[in-house]
Amino acid sequence: MAEEGSTSTHEQSATDEIDDWARGYVRRHPVAALATVGEQCKLGVRTVQYLMVDIATLRFPFAEFIRQAAFMASASALPTMFVAIPIGVTLSIQFGLLAGQVGATSLAGAASGLAVIKQGAPMVAALLMASAAGSAVCADLGSRKIRDEIDALEVMGISVIRRLVVPRFAAAILVGLALTGLVCFVGFLSGYLFNTFVMNGTPGSFVATFASFATVGDFVLTMIKAMVFGAIVAVVECQKGLSTSGGPAGVANSVNATVVASILLLMVVNVAFTQLYVLLFPRTGF
Repeated sequence: MAEEGSTSTHEQSATDEIDDWARGYVRRHPVAALATVGEQCKLGVRTVQYLMVDIATLRFPFAEFIRQAAFMASASALPTMFVAIPIGVTLSIQFGLLAGQVGATSLAGAASGLAVIKQGAPMVAALLMASAAGSAVCADLGSRKIRDEIDALEVMGISVIRRLVVPRFAAAILVGLALTGLVCFVGFLSGYLFNTFVMNGTPGSFVATFASFATVGDFVLTMIKAMVFGAIVAVVECQKGLSTSGGPAGVANSVNATVVASILLLMVVNVAFTQLYVLLFPRTGF
């Protein structure tokens, strides 16, 4: 009887510990999430302010900006191009089959091309930037943080945001625009070639329907998305890197959190952009 009582006491104690941990996690998690979002918003606002002031006063660090842009482009361009090819082919296959089922094979070009430009290009470019360039920038800033270089800059009166964040922010926006244009071109070209030479589509019909359905507003929306997505990736990667703690393991955790948080934010913002565009600029016909 004593052993049974002791066993039930241990089981009750373990259950209480699990329950306390779960309740504490539920209480802490929303607070930590709100604090992180608040820090990112604050960092984003201050970065934009410093960027405008530095450009107006001719204090913008162009050398560091070019260095960061070259690094981000070299880290993201090749993977982005290789990801854009299968995406363009996949969309061409799916829309080609769907168009064939409803007897509208001539519209395959418009459907696949618009899908690449309006949704595929900005998302692919931003996701590759977050995964390749964003993780590298976060690791760099996190390493500086655990080596106390960030604190040393602050002690010397040097603005960390102006010195480290602003050039990376501007570089991310520029590279995001360039990568989005690259994905648009590669995705459309791969879909065109696959539709023409593999699915026996008509080249003229593919191009003509795409030109008829696509509008300048679609491309403008894509470029705006690219700028916003690049800014989001830059703010998240810099905030995670500058808030790193816990040594080398903390750097790894920050890199992992950067990729996850960037992808989640990009998905949410993309849905908001798409829905807002549909509400503000509805299409009544073609």
